[in-house]
Amino acid sequence: MGDMNTRNMEMKMYWQRLGCNFSRADAVFDDCMKEAKHLLSSDGLVSYIENARFIGKMGRGPEPLLVYLEEAPGVAGVVGEPALEDLREFAHYMSTHTNFKSIVPFLQTSGAVARRLQSYEVFKHYIELIRDMMDRTSGSVHGHHTTFPSPGLTDLLKQAPRLLTALSFEGFRNWVEYGIKYYNDHPERQEEYFSLQSADAMAVLQRERHGTLLVDNERKLDSYFRALWNESDYLVPYSVAFDDLRKPMPYFDEDGIRLPDVYDDERGVKGIDRYRAALAHMAAHRLWSQKMVVDNWSPPQRMGVEAFEDSRVDYLAIKRYPGLRKLFQTLHPVPDEKALELENTSLIRLRLAMVSRAILDPDYQYENEVVREFVNRFFAEMEKGESRSADMASLALSFIARTRRQTDALPTTFFENTEVDYRDDNRHLWIYIEQGDDEDTTFEHLDKKQQDEEELHALPPRHYDEWDYNAQSYRPDWVSVYEALHPRGNPSRIDNLLAKHAGLSKRLKQILDMLKPQDKVRIRYQEEGSELDLDVAIRSLIDFKGGCAPDPRINMSHRSDGRSVAVTLVLDLSQSLSEKAAGSSQTILELSQEAVSLLAWAIQQVGDAFAISGFHSNTRHDVRYYHIKGFNEPWGDDVKSRLSAMEAAFSTRMGAAMRHAGHYLKAQQADKKLMLILTDGEPADIDVHDPQLLIQDARQAVNELDRDGIYTYCINLDPKADEYVADIFGRQYTIIDHVDRLPERLPEVFISLTK
Repeated sequence: MGDMNTRNMEMKMYWQRLGCNFSRADAVFDDCMKEAKHLLSSDGLVSYIENARFIGKMGRGPEPLLVYLEEAPGVAGVVGEPALEDLREFAHYMSTHTNFKSIVPFLQTSGAVARRLQSYEVFKHYIELIRDMMDRTSGSVHGHHTTFPSPGLTDLLKQAPRLLTALSFEGFRNWVEYGIKYYNDHPERQEEYFSLQSADAMAVLQRERHGTLLVDNERKLDSYFRALWNESDYLVPYSVAFDDLRKPMPYFDEDGIRLPDVYDDERGVKGIDRYRAALAHMAAHRLWSQKMVVDNWSPPQRMGVEAFEDSRVDYLAIKRYPGLRKLFQTLHPVPDEKALELENTSLIRLRLAMVSRAILDPDYQYENEVVREFVNRFFAEMEKGESRSADMASLALSFIARTRRQTDALPTTFFENTEVDYRDDNRHLWIYIEQGDDEDTTFEHLDKKQQDEEELHALPPRHYDEWDYNAQSYRPDWVSVYEALHPRGNPSRIDNLLAKHAGLSKRLKQILDMLKPQDKVRIRYQEEGSELDLDVAIRSLIDFKGGCAPDPRINMSHRSDGRSVAVTLVLDLSQSLSEKAAGSSQTILELSQEAVSLLAWAIQQVGDAFAISGFHSNTRHDVRYYHIKGFNEPWGDDVKSRLSAMEAAFSTRMGAAMRHAGHYLKAQQADKKLMLILTDGEPADIDVHDPQLLIQDARQAVNELDRDGIYTYCINLDPKADEYVADIFGRQYTIIDHVDRLPERLPEVFISLTK
């Protein structure tokens, strides 16, 4: 009894929120709500009632509301709850149009249409198509005000479920487009066409009717997926009608498996078997692929890993079900080796397609020895037994390095017979550590990966080009930068250093307080504003009472006087920092720790986003880049512990470190982006014998950063820096001859650059 009273109270509450006075709606409301509660979430129910309330008050009678109450839950249950608002928005648009009589047919058929389309994205496209047809076929005066409704709109809406049963969405769109194009000036014939009563309509319908529709075979494919692969997931169609330049590919994620809404028969393979091939390939990935960190791989390297991993899972799928080989071979293109002789064309896709075909087809004829070598290495790897995605990645990276050509960077790419369309887009393989503009750059991922002794190479290297001033061109992927989180030390050491400079901190704080952003600045004497300026208003009232003309500027407004600065400090941690500073008992490294600690404290006071990193190098193959503080990481014990453990070693390959630091700084949302480089010498490395080579590369890196909107500034501790620092940084540098003054000068430089 209590449950019934609660249910009655709940229904009464929803009815009150609906705010409806139609007796016909009252008669069906309880039944509609029962279905809605079964199909919708709590938020969906709120949206359902609010949108229904809006439709009931559009002034178009009870019919639109009744139909919305009956159909909307079913639509949302199939394509998703956002469709509730889409239905309401389009119904409202139609109510403001001369086509308002088509609101009811639109809502009545929306459930059947949603069941055919199955996808929210395609359902949205359906509404956009109907809107376009309505606007283009309605009469107008001078292109502005609609004067008569679209003759065929109501008929089209009534026929839409039937049409979508026979056609893919692309075919449906083409059929509608034909009717608009040829019958827009003939209202009566337009009605006949869109009601499927004309011979022309049936002929175009037969012409557009092709292929195997996913929606008609979903149950059959689901049974195949379950029986052969012991897998089950939502099969969600997407339309291939909306991307002519780059056709979308099948893929799977946590929301289901995405497949084209229609497959034509191709190369003698029926559409249903093309669906089976795509599902088999994705099932193999789900069974045998492992995710890989991809941040530091170039696009060609990623393409190579995808090709070898696709071949691996196909090999394992064929091993389980040998009959798949014939299906995969038929659908896999046969690349033409003669095309390798083409010039001024990127052939990387062709080489990878040859590898893929040779692995799949033992009878494939080709001569290329490098392809043959890597195909043999692939089979040798697979014969070991427990193959992994990482093994394929290693093999693929070697292949890309061995076969790399200068033309691979050209925009003209050879595509003919290289696209394997039953394979998915491999988005499931990748782990992206960097999260772009919203990245909370605290590098916890590195912390987790560096619990053992192999912390340095926890991530694969990121490769950067290096500038060769002699050839006036870049050496592609020349430098390997390994990033890691800096080891920890004792944070109390940094606290002691800050205490040592308490007097300097006090002087700096007075300057820093002036730099702090004022979030709101009041602007007085405004005729229009956000609030009343009470002093001026009272004075104006006194003037008015005294018979004088009052000042109308009695309001005030506010403007933001914020500060948008992102700073990254890049520390040279080369071996020379361990030397004693001239005239001091401390090493340059110890003075740098003091200076960086004071600078970090100063920037924290102002509130700017800032990061700290250090670098050194041991040839171009091993540039080590250490994260000390991430942009959104607070200035606390974690950062201090890394700062206290800084050590000096190896050499100074500055250009690569600057490019890598710029990679993170570019992602920050700030009006001003500043990179400070603290170094005690010129760029150098043990594998470079021309002293100008790395100087000119660093200069080129400064130019690249400048193009990206990053201002670079060097603080140099080398008394002889005049000989080279201007070549790199122009006028953007400061030389500190007395290194013992570094803790004082470094914060001052920052203040002068950002005030």
